[in-house]
Amino acid sequence: MRLAFMGTPDFAVAALEALVRAGHTVACVYCQPPKPAGRGQDLRKTPVHLAAERHGLPVRTPRTLKDPDEQAAFAALGLDAAVVAAYGLILPKPVLDAPRLGCLNIHASLLPRWRGAAPIQRAMLAGDARTGITIMQMDPGLDTGPMLLKDTVPIDADTTAQGLHDRLAAMGADLIVTALDRLARGALPAEPQPAEGATYAPKLEKDEGRIDWSRPAADLARQVRALTPWPGCFVELAGGERLKVLAAVSVEGRGAPGTVLDDAFTVACGAGALRLLTVQRAGRGPADGAACLRGLRVGVGGSVVPPPGSTGSP
Repeated sequence: MRLAFMGTPDFAVAALEALVRAGHTVACVYCQPPKPAGRGQDLRKTPVHLAAERHGLPVRTPRTLKDPDEQAAFAALGLDAAVVAAYGLILPKPVLDAPRLGCLNIHASLLPRWRGAAPIQRAMLAGDARTGITIMQMDPGLDTGPMLLKDTVPIDADTTAQGLHDRLAAMGADLIVTALDRLARGALPAEPQPAEGATYAPKLEKDEGRIDWSRPAADLARQVRALTPWPGCFVELAGGERLKVLAAVSVEGRGAPGTVLDDAFTVACGAGALRLLTVQRAGRGPADGAACLRGLRVGVGGSVVPPPGSTGSP
């Protein structure tokens, strides 16, 4: 097929690579424009942009697709279909209607559950036992189009957001190649999404990483797995220091929430306790939790809950 590919982050790279390997003609790759990054604030191209350049594919980075000239340029590509994966821009109806077979989206959830921007993390935070990939025919709504293909993966106590992200990216790459093959043969029936079970996955905010010791330890362990590496979880200590929590596990333990129970950096929660396995102090690299505890002012029996009116550094 003659395709456009529309995606931006790492999640979308596997799908682009799969389409190239499958022999499809990728007429153009669309992604978000380069953004300032790092200490020098140099413009940095997105992962999909860099992958497209490695394959010698033309790249466009419009800031919006609402411009009639952009829509005309897209229509002029003469596409059979467009493949969309975490692109980041809304596709207006003229764009959706331009390819002969429409626009197909690789969505990282089992629709209609977790429509929206952060389906991987929201599924983990909610304690879902499984998630997956849905290949969807796009319509003007937010992830509301008919479903074409699905596959599932379990979410267990060892699942991390990064590991799940990588597994779903590979799954999406395989599924989109299958979907396009079946679509070309007219053997891919569309199933409307049911209204029942629809949920929304809003984008992640930095403050969602704040650890609330009054919550059960199992919930907090899941929070750490879901929000690492971004936006990351953190503890605010007395004196204004903010300690990042990179890995943690729920264990047995009892005490006032926020109390350090032992020298392994086990902290009492609303139910059970959370052992901080890997942490990071400001300006330093990741460290073993127990080793870090020895360098903090907080000892066994102390509290990691900041006093009233105290706030951690931004």
